[in-house]
Amino acid sequence: MRVDDFDFDLPQERIALRPARPRDSAKLLHVPGREGPFGDLKVSDLPSLLRKGDLLVFNDTRVIPAQLEGMRGEAKVGATLHKRIDLRRWQAFVKNGKRLRVDDVIAFGAGVQAVAEARHEDGSWTLFFPGDEPVEVLLERAGTMPLPPYIAAKRGTDEADRSDYQTMFAQAEGAVAAPTAALHFTPELMAALDAAGIGHAFLTLHVGAGTFLPVKVDDTADHAMHAEWGTIPAEVADRLNAVRVAGGRVIAVGTTSLRLLESATGEDGVIRPFSGDTSIFITPGYRFRAIDGLMTNFHLPRSTLFMLVSALMGLDRMQAVYKHAIQEGYRFYSYGDSSLLLPEG
Repeated sequence: MRVDDFDFDLPQERIALRPARPRDSAKLLHVPGREGPFGDLKVSDLPSLLRKGDLLVFNDTRVIPAQLEGMRGEAKVGATLHKRIDLRRWQAFVKNGKRLRVDDVIAFGAGVQAVAEARHEDGSWTLFFPGDEPVEVLLERAGTMPLPPYIAAKRGTDEADRSDYQTMFAQAEGAVAAPTAALHFTPELMAALDAAGIGHAFLTLHVGAGTFLPVKVDDTADHAMHAEWGTIPAEVADRLNAVRVAGGRVIAVGTTSLRLLESATGEDGVIRPFSGDTSIFITPGYRFRAIDGLMTNFHLPRSTLFMLVSALMGLDRMQAVYKHAIQEGYRFYSYGDSSLLLPEG
């Protein structure tokens, strides 16, 4: 498909620079099926929109302070860690990367250094962090939270972002972007969901900075996704399969949860344990096997994530959803409002 098919006009004032407070007070656009009226609600209304026996799947990844600013000699160099290679090596997108040479040392301050070991075809670099301290400790000392570029371009990162840009479920360290649909959840909302008989489960997908990269090709068939590492334990896969057998719905909270679930599911519709990389790219025409619905924020024009929701609900339906959201003052992107997409109503 043409990438232009997934374009739309978004006023800049619709981009959220801070999250709603409390988190579950954000707006929630209910989209029941591929036609019919929308519901303008709040995230706190979610229990009334789901059924007893349904199950929400959350991504429990934790965002690390993966944004680094440093010097290579007299030249400024910025690095955004993208994907862990091993205990001391990360693949990184590098600002001013053309100034780097193999074996150059970048000083990031606070006693933190990295060696540029290898340049990849996409322009990213393998950075090696020498020393005995865990890289996570070094990042806590020298790094900042890697806010999405559409927020970072409008304001600086501050201390509030260290908590605002983590979900209440964040445990497994390794993401450089938050699974933002889950930012809306609070202990009070989880208690209300439990009381309504709506279950929840966790998987892990370490979201990479590639999620923010623009689609630079004209046709979706020519776009290459960056790989991200994820895992679904056997007991979680078994539970999700049991929910569907019993007639419940599996609702992915966020596109990261959805992509990993679909990566782990066979043509027979059985979700299997998973551990490894996924670079799944979902566009219209894809047959969903693992999920029955999706809770997700509002995404960038021409992005792989808008393509994904268009695959789930239909492109015309999603263009109408986004037109409604813009007209009704919904806030977009990572700190913005949410939607509940249920293709079968």
